[in-house]
Amino acid sequence: MEPEGPGPVTPVVFPAAGTDPAAPSAVVAMVEFHRVNKVFPNGVCALREVTLRIEPEEFVFIVGPTGTGKSTLTKMIYREELPSSGHVLVGGRDVTRMPAWQVPFLRRRVGVVFQDFKLLPRKTAWENVAFALEVTGAPGAEIDGRVGEVLEVVGLAARAGAVPGELSAGEQQRVSIARALVHRPPLLVADEPTGNLDPDTSWEIVQLLSQINLRGTTVIVTTHDKTIVDILRKRVVALEGGAVIRDQARGLYAGGH
Repeated sequence: MEPEGPGPVTPVVFPAAGTDPAAPSAVVAMVEFHRVNKVFPNGVCALREVTLRIEPEEFVFIVGPTGTGKSTLTKMIYREELPSSGHVLVGGRDVTRMPAWQVPFLRRRVGVVFQDFKLLPRKTAWENVAFALEVTGAPGAEIDGRVGEVLEVVGLAARAGAVPGELSAGEQQRVSIARALVHRPPLLVADEPTGNLDPDTSWEIVQLLSQINLRGTTVIVTTHDKTIVDILRKRVVALEGGAVIRDQARGLYAGGH
């Protein structure tokens, strides 16, 4: 039997503040980039005039060579990086103008999956996922319910008591995805989630991300995996030299039809 989803997706809602530069729209985009540039102190230009709109419930691949700005772009969504100029909006709110005290609340609404898992080595799968709720002061009963729920979704309920060293790389990435889902975010950002996995495990992880998307979560994935991009035929945004050179519905890794 297919596991049930991680509960209803809650829309992004932030406290009102300031005026955003976004034009009025009947539907608030999940993510918007408006003429975003990023130049690091060493003079490297990571992003150039990036303008991009991602709608709620979309699945989007961000592709391009190493060093072309994919990770910088995704880090701006959860404000790990700030643009040198331009604006980044999440759920209609300009995160570039967000006061520091609101950033933790933003990050609870944006689930993040990393290439290197970033699991706590001495904590079990259950404890790794629970920790994301414990640090926010969630009550114990809520933690127990949500952790069990998301571990079931990622197919790891039977491995809840294992520490990372006892799990395969694919299982560790599933724990990472469960941790990203435990706040029931409307947006999931996965930065090279299959980069350390073999082809079969990579396919399983991307299928899982696709299933999560079908339950209503917006999913953004940066990847070098041409095979997976070409099989799934989702929206593809290609970066080169920090600029968007292609934005294609039902796209291929290298373009074309």
